[in-house]
Amino acid sequence: MKDIIVIGAGKIGGAIALMLAETGDYRVTVADRSAEQLSKLDSHAAISTMELDISVPSQLVAALSGRFAVLSAAPFNLTGFVAEAAKQAGVHYLDLTEDVATTRKVEDLAEGAEVAFIPQCGLAPGFISIVANDLARNFDSLDSVRMRVGALPQYPSNALNYNLTWSTDGLINEYIEPCEAIVEGKRVTVPAMEEREEFSLDGVTYEAFNTSGGLGTLAKTLEGRVRTMNYRTIRYPGHQAIIKALLNDLNLKNRRDVLKDLFENALPATMQDVVVIFVTVCGWKDGRYLQETYANKVYAGRVAGKRMSAIQITTAAGITTVLDLLAKGRLPQKGFVRQEEIALADFLGNRFGRAYDPEVLRVKEMA
Repeated sequence: MKDIIVIGAGKIGGAIALMLAETGDYRVTVADRSAEQLSKLDSHAAISTMELDISVPSQLVAALSGRFAVLSAAPFNLTGFVAEAAKQAGVHYLDLTEDVATTRKVEDLAEGAEVAFIPQCGLAPGFISIVANDLARNFDSLDSVRMRVGALPQYPSNALNYNLTWSTDGLINEYIEPCEAIVEGKRVTVPAMEEREEFSLDGVTYEAFNTSGGLGTLAKTLEGRVRTMNYRTIRYPGHQAIIKALLNDLNLKNRRDVLKDLFENALPATMQDVVVIFVTVCGWKDGRYLQETYANKVYAGRVAGKRMSAIQITTAAGITTVLDLLAKGRLPQKGFVRQEEIALADFLGNRFGRAYDPEVLRVKEMA
Protein backbone atom coordinates (compact mmCIF):
# COMPACT_ATOMS: atom_id res chain seq x y z
CA MET A 1 0.00 0.00 0.00
CA LYS A 2 1.50 3.31 -1.09
CA ASP A 3 1.38 6.34 1.17
CA ILE A 4 0.03 9.44 -0.58
CA ILE A 5 -0.57 12.97 0.65
CA VAL A 6 -3.13 15.21 -1.07
CA ILE A 7 -2.75 18.96 -0.50
CA GLY A 8 -6.14 20.66 -0.49
CA ALA A 9 -9.41 19.43 1.00
CA GLY A 10 -11.76 21.03 -1.51
CA LYS A 11 -14.13 19.20 -3.84
CA ILE A 12 -11.34 17.98 -6.11
CA GLY A 13 -8.99 17.01 -3.29
CA GLY A 14 -11.77 15.08 -1.58
CA ALA A 15 -12.67 13.27 -4.81
CA ILE A 16 -9.02 12.31 -5.39
CA ALA A 17 -8.67 10.94 -1.86
CA LEU A 18 -11.86 8.88 -2.06
CA MET A 19 -11.04 7.41 -5.46
CA LEU A 20 -7.57 6.36 -4.30
CA ALA A 21 -8.76 5.02 -0.95
CA GLU A 22 -11.49 2.89 -2.52
CA THR A 23 -8.91 0.80 -4.41
CA GLY A 24 -7.30 -0.54 -1.26
CA ASP A 25 -3.88 0.15 -2.80
CA TYR A 26 -3.34 3.62 -1.38
CA ARG A 27 -3.29 5.11 2.09
CA VAL A 28 -4.19 8.80 1.78
CA THR A 29 -3.59 11.78 4.03
CA VAL A 30 -5.45 14.96 3.08
CA ALA A 31 -3.79 18.16 4.31
CA ASP A 32 -5.39 21.60 4.53
CA ARG A 33 -5.05 24.59 6.82
CA SER A 34 -8.84 24.67 7.32
CA ALA A 35 -10.22 22.29 9.92
CA GLU A 36 -13.68 23.07 8.59
CA GLN A 37 -12.75 21.90 5.10
CA LEU A 38 -11.16 18.73 6.46
CA SER A 39 -14.30 17.95 8.46
CA LYS A 40 -16.35 17.87 5.25
CA LEU A 41 -14.35 15.00 3.73
CA ASP A 42 -15.96 11.60 3.29
CA SER A 43 -15.05 9.18 6.06
CA HIS A 44 -12.96 6.22 4.94
CA ALA A 45 -10.62 3.83 6.75
CA ALA A 46 -7.81 4.61 4.31
CA ILE A 47 -8.17 8.42 4.58
CA SER A 48 -6.70 10.51 7.38
CA THR A 49 -6.50 14.29 7.74
CA MET A 50 -3.86 16.81 8.74
CA GLU A 51 -4.12 20.51 9.51
CA LEU A 52 -1.22 22.11 7.68
CA ASP A 53 -0.19 25.58 6.57
CA ILE A 54 1.73 24.91 3.36
CA SER A 55 3.25 28.40 3.40
CA VAL A 56 5.52 27.20 6.25
CA PRO A 57 8.26 25.25 4.39
CA SER A 58 9.55 23.26 7.36
CA GLN A 59 6.09 21.94 8.23
CA LEU A 60 5.34 21.08 4.61
CA VAL A 61 8.61 19.20 4.05
CA ALA A 62 8.06 17.24 7.27
CA ALA A 63 4.53 16.30 6.17
CA LEU A 64 5.79 15.05 2.79
CA SER A 65 8.81 13.10 4.01
CA GLY A 66 8.54 9.33 3.66
CA ARG A 67 5.56 9.43 1.29
CA PHE A 68 5.47 7.88 -2.16
CA ALA A 69 3.97 11.00 -3.74
CA VAL A 70 2.30 14.33 -3.09
CA LEU A 71 -0.70 15.40 -5.18
CA SER A 72 -1.37 19.13 -5.13
CA ALA A 73 -5.00 20.20 -5.37
CA ALA A 74 -4.10 23.56 -3.84
CA PRO A 75 -4.90 26.92 -5.50
CA PHE A 76 -2.57 27.75 -8.39
CA ASN A 77 -0.79 30.49 -6.45
CA LEU A 78 0.23 28.05 -3.69
CA THR A 79 1.22 25.04 -5.78
CA GLY A 80 4.81 26.23 -6.18
CA PHE A 81 5.36 25.79 -2.42
CA VAL A 82 4.36 22.15 -2.71
CA ALA A 83 6.73 21.53 -5.62
CA GLU A 84 9.67 23.02 -3.72
CA ALA A 85 8.90 20.88 -0.67
CA ALA A 86 8.57 17.74 -2.81
CA LYS A 87 12.09 18.18 -4.10
CA GLN A 88 13.46 18.69 -0.59
CA ALA A 89 11.55 15.67 0.73
CA GLY A 90 12.42 13.46 -2.25
CA VAL A 91 8.86 12.44 -3.12
CA HIS A 92 7.11 12.23 -6.49
CA TYR A 93 5.12 15.37 -7.31
CA LEU A 94 1.87 15.73 -9.29
CA ASP A 95 -0.40 18.77 -9.63
CA LEU A 96 -3.48 20.12 -11.38
CA THR A 97 -2.26 23.62 -12.16
CA GLU A 98 -3.17 25.47 -15.32
CA ASP A 99 -0.84 28.33 -14.40
CA VAL A 100 1.97 28.70 -16.95
CA ALA A 101 4.45 30.34 -14.56
CA THR A 102 3.99 27.59 -11.97
CA THR A 103 4.64 24.89 -14.55
CA ARG A 104 7.86 26.58 -15.62
CA LYS A 105 8.94 26.61 -11.99
CA VAL A 106 8.14 22.89 -11.66
CA GLU A 107 10.18 22.15 -14.78
CA ASP A 108 13.17 23.98 -13.29
CA LEU A 109 12.83 22.07 -10.01
CA ALA A 110 12.71 18.76 -11.89
CA GLU A 111 16.15 19.26 -13.37
CA GLY A 112 18.46 16.72 -11.76
CA ALA A 113 15.74 15.41 -9.43
CA GLU A 114 15.67 11.74 -8.43
CA VAL A 115 11.86 11.73 -8.34
CA ALA A 116 9.23 12.49 -10.97
CA PHE A 117 7.69 15.94 -11.36
CA ILE A 118 4.42 15.70 -13.32
CA PRO A 119 2.41 18.93 -13.51
CA GLN A 120 -0.93 19.64 -15.21
CA CYS A 121 -2.52 16.24 -14.51
CA GLY A 122 -6.14 17.37 -14.75
CA LEU A 123 -8.52 17.82 -17.67
CA ALA A 124 -7.12 20.87 -19.50
CA PRO A 125 -4.23 20.96 -19.29
CA GLY A 126 -3.84 17.24 -18.83
CA PHE A 127 -6.09 14.76 -20.60
CA ILE A 128 -6.60 17.17 -23.50
CA SER A 129 -2.85 17.11 -24.26
CA ILE A 130 -2.78 13.30 -24.17
CA VAL A 131 -5.63 13.16 -26.69
CA ALA A 132 -4.16 15.81 -28.99
CA ASN A 133 -0.73 14.19 -29.05
CA ASP A 134 -2.26 10.77 -29.71
CA LEU A 135 -4.13 12.13 -32.76
CA ALA A 136 -1.06 14.03 -33.95
CA ARG A 137 1.01 10.84 -34.02
CA ASN A 138 -1.24 9.47 -36.79
CA PHE A 139 0.07 12.03 -39.32
CA ASP A 140 3.25 12.20 -41.37
CA SER A 141 3.22 16.00 -40.98
CA LEU A 142 0.90 18.34 -39.11
CA ASP A 143 -1.05 21.42 -40.17
CA SER A 144 -3.32 22.31 -37.23
CA VAL A 145 -4.21 21.16 -33.72
CA ARG A 146 -7.34 22.65 -32.16
CA MET A 147 -8.18 21.79 -28.55
CA ARG A 148 -11.54 22.74 -27.02
CA VAL A 149 -12.81 21.93 -23.50
CA GLY A 150 -15.61 23.25 -21.34
CA ALA A 151 -17.23 22.39 -18.01
CA LEU A 152 -20.82 23.55 -18.43
CA PRO A 153 -24.13 23.35 -16.58
CA GLN A 154 -26.57 20.88 -18.09
CA TYR A 155 -29.38 23.32 -17.40
CA PRO A 156 -28.17 26.94 -17.82
CA SER A 157 -30.62 29.44 -16.38
CA ASN A 158 -28.95 32.85 -16.22
CA ALA A 159 -27.63 35.46 -18.64
CA LEU A 160 -24.09 34.05 -18.43
CA ASN A 161 -25.42 30.57 -19.26
CA TYR A 162 -23.03 29.33 -16.59
CA ASN A 163 -22.78 27.91 -13.09
CA LEU A 164 -19.71 27.54 -10.92
CA THR A 165 -18.31 24.04 -11.23
CA TRP A 166 -14.75 24.39 -9.92
CA SER A 167 -12.16 26.82 -8.47
CA THR A 168 -13.22 30.45 -8.82
CA ASP A 169 -9.59 31.62 -8.56
CA GLY A 170 -8.58 29.22 -11.33
CA LEU A 171 -11.47 30.37 -13.51
CA ILE A 172 -10.53 34.03 -13.15
CA ASN A 173 -6.87 33.25 -13.84
CA GLU A 174 -7.83 31.55 -17.11
CA TYR A 175 -9.95 34.53 -18.15
CA ILE A 176 -7.24 37.13 -17.46
CA GLU A 177 -3.75 35.72 -18.02
CA PRO A 178 -2.09 35.61 -21.49
CA CYS A 179 -2.51 32.44 -23.55
CA GLU A 180 0.03 30.41 -25.48
CA ALA A 181 -0.59 29.38 -29.08
CA ILE A 182 1.36 28.37 -32.15
CA VAL A 183 0.95 30.61 -35.19
CA GLU A 184 2.79 29.83 -38.43
CA GLY A 185 4.96 27.33 -36.58
CA LYS A 186 6.10 29.65 -33.81
CA ARG A 187 5.02 29.79 -30.17
CA VAL A 188 3.38 33.12 -29.42
CA THR A 189 1.29 34.79 -26.71
CA VAL A 190 -2.29 35.80 -27.47
CA PRO A 191 -4.83 37.62 -25.25
CA ALA A 192 -7.43 35.74 -23.25
CA MET A 193 -11.14 36.05 -24.11
CA GLU A 194 -10.44 36.74 -27.80
CA GLU A 195 -10.76 34.86 -31.13
CA ARG A 196 -14.31 33.71 -30.48
CA GLU A 197 -15.74 30.96 -32.66
CA GLU A 198 -18.92 28.87 -32.77
CA PHE A 199 -19.37 25.17 -33.43
CA SER A 200 -22.03 22.52 -32.95
CA LEU A 201 -21.80 19.09 -31.33
CA ASP A 202 -24.75 16.70 -31.05
CA GLY A 203 -27.08 19.47 -32.17
CA VAL A 204 -25.98 21.92 -29.45
CA THR A 205 -24.32 25.22 -30.41
CA TYR A 206 -21.33 26.37 -28.39
CA GLU A 207 -18.90 29.28 -28.44
CA ALA A 208 -15.19 28.99 -27.70
CA PHE A 209 -12.51 31.60 -27.01
CA ASN A 210 -8.91 31.85 -25.83
CA THR A 211 -8.16 31.13 -22.17
CA SER A 212 -4.86 30.66 -20.40
CA GLY A 213 -3.04 27.44 -19.60
CA GLY A 214 -4.96 24.83 -21.58
CA LEU A 215 -2.15 23.90 -23.97
CA GLY A 216 0.14 22.90 -21.15
CA THR A 217 3.61 21.81 -22.29
CA LEU A 218 2.29 20.61 -25.66
CA ALA A 219 2.98 24.02 -27.21
CA LYS A 220 6.68 23.62 -26.46
CA THR A 221 6.66 20.00 -27.63
CA LEU A 222 5.05 20.71 -31.01
CA GLU A 223 6.63 24.08 -31.77
CA GLY A 224 8.09 23.98 -35.27
CA ARG A 225 6.15 20.81 -36.13
CA VAL A 226 2.65 22.27 -36.54
CA ARG A 227 1.52 25.41 -38.36
CA THR A 228 -1.36 26.33 -36.05
CA MET A 229 -2.23 25.15 -32.55
CA ASN A 230 -4.54 26.74 -30.01
CA TYR A 231 -6.67 26.02 -26.97
CA ARG A 232 -10.08 27.56 -26.33
CA THR A 233 -12.62 27.18 -23.54
CA ILE A 234 -16.14 26.11 -24.48
CA ARG A 235 -19.19 28.00 -23.22
CA TYR A 236 -22.78 28.48 -24.31
CA PRO A 237 -23.27 31.47 -26.66
CA GLY A 238 -23.44 34.87 -24.95
CA HIS A 239 -21.04 34.12 -22.10
CA GLN A 240 -17.94 35.72 -23.58
CA ALA A 241 -19.56 39.10 -24.30
CA ILE A 242 -20.74 39.56 -20.71
CA ILE A 243 -17.43 38.43 -19.19
CA LYS A 244 -15.50 40.82 -21.43
CA ALA A 245 -17.74 43.67 -20.25
CA LEU A 246 -17.05 42.78 -16.63
CA LEU A 247 -13.30 42.46 -17.16
CA ASN A 248 -12.71 45.43 -19.43
CA ASP A 249 -15.57 47.92 -19.24
CA LEU A 250 -15.92 47.60 -15.44
CA ASN A 251 -12.16 46.97 -15.02
CA LEU A 252 -12.72 43.93 -12.81
CA LYS A 253 -9.66 42.27 -14.34
CA ASN A 254 -7.71 44.54 -12.01
CA ARG A 255 -10.02 43.89 -9.05
CA ARG A 256 -9.96 40.11 -8.80
CA ASP A 257 -11.32 40.10 -5.25
CA VAL A 258 -14.45 41.95 -6.39
CA LEU A 259 -14.88 39.65 -9.39
CA LYS A 260 -14.48 36.56 -7.20
CA ASP A 261 -17.05 37.86 -4.71
CA LEU A 262 -19.45 38.60 -7.59
CA PHE A 263 -19.10 35.12 -9.09
CA GLU A 264 -19.42 33.26 -5.79
CA ASN A 265 -22.44 35.21 -4.58
CA ALA A 266 -24.33 35.59 -7.84
CA LEU A 267 -23.59 32.35 -9.70
CA PRO A 268 -24.89 29.22 -7.99
CA ALA A 269 -22.74 26.11 -8.05
CA THR A 270 -24.16 22.95 -9.60
CA MET A 271 -23.51 19.23 -9.50
CA GLN A 272 -25.50 18.78 -12.73
CA ASP A 273 -22.76 19.56 -15.20
CA VAL A 274 -21.25 18.22 -18.40
CA VAL A 275 -17.65 18.30 -19.59
CA VAL A 276 -17.34 18.76 -23.35
CA ILE A 277 -14.06 17.68 -25.00
CA PHE A 278 -13.45 18.42 -28.68
CA VAL A 279 -10.04 18.00 -30.35
CA THR A 280 -9.41 18.28 -34.10
CA VAL A 281 -6.08 17.61 -35.82
CA CYS A 282 -5.41 18.18 -39.53
CA GLY A 283 -2.36 17.14 -41.50
CA TRP A 284 -0.93 14.97 -44.22
CA LYS A 285 -0.69 11.19 -44.29
CA ASP A 286 0.34 9.13 -47.33
CA GLY A 287 0.12 12.27 -49.47
CA ARG A 288 -3.46 13.12 -48.46
CA TYR A 289 -4.70 16.05 -46.37
CA LEU A 290 -6.81 14.48 -43.57
CA GLN A 291 -8.64 15.38 -40.39
CA GLU A 292 -9.11 13.32 -37.22
CA THR A 293 -11.38 14.36 -34.35
CA TYR A 294 -11.94 13.23 -30.77
CA ALA A 295 -15.29 14.30 -29.30
CA ASN A 296 -16.64 13.29 -25.91
CA LYS A 297 -19.08 14.41 -23.26
CA VAL A 298 -18.70 13.32 -19.64
CA TYR A 299 -21.65 13.81 -17.29
CA ALA A 300 -21.99 13.80 -13.53
CA GLY A 301 -22.18 10.26 -12.17
CA ARG A 302 -21.38 7.91 -9.32
CA VAL A 303 -17.72 7.16 -8.69
CA ALA A 304 -16.18 5.41 -5.65
CA GLY A 305 -19.67 5.08 -4.20
CA LYS A 306 -20.42 8.81 -4.32
CA ARG A 307 -22.18 11.04 -6.78
CA MET A 308 -19.68 13.48 -8.27
CA SER A 309 -19.90 16.33 -10.75
CA ALA A 310 -18.42 15.87 -14.21
CA ILE A 311 -15.58 18.29 -13.47
CA GLN A 312 -14.76 16.40 -10.26
CA ILE A 313 -14.72 13.11 -12.14
CA THR A 314 -12.59 14.26 -15.06
CA THR A 315 -10.12 16.24 -12.96
CA ALA A 316 -9.69 13.65 -10.20
CA ALA A 317 -9.54 10.80 -12.73
CA GLY A 318 -6.78 12.63 -14.57
CA ILE A 319 -4.39 12.89 -11.65
CA THR A 320 -5.23 9.50 -10.12
CA THR A 321 -4.62 7.80 -13.47
CA VAL A 322 -1.20 9.44 -13.81
CA LEU A 323 -0.34 8.47 -10.22
CA ASP A 324 -1.43 4.88 -10.86
CA LEU A 325 0.67 4.66 -14.04
CA LEU A 326 3.63 6.09 -12.14
CA ALA A 327 3.18 3.61 -9.27
CA LYS A 328 3.06 0.72 -11.74
CA GLY A 329 6.27 1.81 -13.47
CA ARG A 330 4.54 2.85 -16.69
CA LEU A 331 6.00 6.37 -16.54
CA PRO A 332 9.51 7.78 -16.02
CA GLN A 333 10.44 7.64 -12.35
CA LYS A 334 12.48 10.82 -12.23
CA GLY A 335 12.76 14.22 -13.86
CA PHE A 336 10.14 16.30 -15.65
CA VAL A 337 7.30 14.28 -17.21
CA ARG A 338 4.98 15.92 -19.76
CA GLN A 339 1.35 14.89 -20.17
CA GLU A 340 1.94 14.19 -23.87
CA GLU A 341 4.42 11.46 -22.89
CA ILE A 342 1.47 9.41 -21.61
CA ALA A 343 -0.11 7.07 -24.15
CA LEU A 344 -3.87 7.55 -24.58
CA ALA A 345 -4.40 3.77 -24.63
CA ASP A 346 -2.61 3.45 -21.29
CA PHE A 347 -4.67 6.29 -19.82
CA LEU A 348 -8.06 4.99 -20.95
CA GLY A 349 -7.13 1.42 -20.05
CA ASN A 350 -6.37 2.40 -16.47
CA ARG A 351 -8.95 1.75 -13.74
CA PHE A 352 -9.24 5.50 -13.05
CA GLY A 353 -8.95 6.61 -16.67
CA ARG A 354 -12.00 4.55 -17.59
CA ALA A 355 -14.07 7.28 -15.95
CA TYR A 356 -13.67 9.17 -19.23
CA ASP A 357 -15.82 6.53 -20.91
CA PRO A 358 -19.45 7.75 -20.64
CA GLU A 359 -20.70 4.17 -20.89
CA VAL A 360 -18.76 3.23 -17.74
CA LEU A 361 -20.41 6.01 -15.73
CA ARG A 362 -23.82 5.20 -17.17
CA VAL A 363 -23.55 1.59 -16.03
CA LYS A 364 -22.49 2.71 -12.54
CA GLU A 365 -25.47 5.04 -12.34
CA MET A 366 -27.84 2.20 -13.21
CA ALA A 367 -26.22 -0.27 -10.79
